[in-house]
Amino acid sequence: MSLVIDNLSRRFADFAALDDVSLRLAPGEFLALLGPSGSGKTTLLRILAGLDYPDEGTVRQGDRDFLAAGARERNVGLVFQHYALFRHLTVRENVAFGLRVRPRRTRPSKAQIRDLVERLLKRVQLEDFGDRYPTQLSGGQRQRVALARALAVEPELLLLDEPFGALDAQVRVALRRWLRELHEELGLTTVFVTHDQEEALELADRIAVMNRGRIEQVGTPQAIYQDPATPFVCEFIGRTNRIPLHRAHAEWLAGEWPLAMDPWGGRYERAVAYVRPEHLALAVPEGQPAWNARLRHVYPAGSVTHLDLHVAEIDLSLEVDVASEDIARWGWQSGAVLRVAPQQLVAFPIDDDVGSAVVRDRWTWRPPDRC
Repeated sequence: MSLVIDNLSRRFADFAALDDVSLRLAPGEFLALLGPSGSGKTTLLRILAGLDYPDEGTVRQGDRDFLAAGARERNVGLVFQHYALFRHLTVRENVAFGLRVRPRRTRPSKAQIRDLVERLLKRVQLEDFGDRYPTQLSGGQRQRVALARALAVEPELLLLDEPFGALDAQVRVALRRWLRELHEELGLTTVFVTHDQEEALELADRIAVMNRGRIEQVGTPQAIYQDPATPFVCEFIGRTNRIPLHRAHAEWLAGEWPLAMDPWGGRYERAVAYVRPEHLALAVPEGQPAWNARLRHVYPAGSVTHLDLHVAEIDLSLEVDVASEDIARWGWQSGAVLRVAPQQLVAFPIDDDVGSAVVRDRWTWRPPDRC
């Protein structure tokens, strides 16, 4: 059954933690709530878990008023960043805890609890660690115990609050791929809170990008990255180059590089374009529009090399990503002058009356042969 969130707002004194948030979560979907600290993602998760309540708005699951049910009645599994395991209980006892504290009429028998716990420990690859205590486990193992405990109550909705935030990078990569496989196997509806873009892009079916208590954009990872809806999403998701544009008659310019059209029909004088590092072409042939950029630094990063360039004519710094084998083949070194041009971009006009971008007039541009 879909979970429908309508117009949720939550304030703490003068701070709007959530500001008119609406979202629909499909059954079996893996949704990431992605945003910086203070964006409202954890507040939204706590409301779904029954640990907090909104000042306004509704959450419905089919015909059911989700918010009217208590935390225990919502059939939700919750996993925290710092595990929240009971130090005095063994791994097996931690996993069984949620079942043993159920009311007698809904509590499984001891044999049923024992069988379920053993199945869960095997599922999270900890079947040989049941008699250990949390302090005897690594961080990754403790997080898997926390996840097994959440799964023990057979939740309809699994809520994960930055579950890998306390782990080192290598363990995070292994666990998030394992979590995605587990999600697909169980078919659970999952909401995953994170400020890590890579985690969200790799794990989620859809991403809700949050900022200052509002949702800026909801979409698939590919849509969020390739077609960002707001300047905030452009700058928060991945790396990007911010390029000022100005209008000259019927075209837009960034220095000598022209965008030979006016998508806004003369209504604006200024705009800002965002170009991903991999969407900048190097070695543009003479006769085609391009900037002359000086290569300042070369940063090898495995199969990809990051280039730092400077366009003197508009005092613009650019980041460009290229395959490392191309750097070796072309022999580029610091000090080289390269001809650089965008291959695609997202642009927002600027309303000079308010001094901010006009999101509703967002425009995506690609050269004709890339459309």
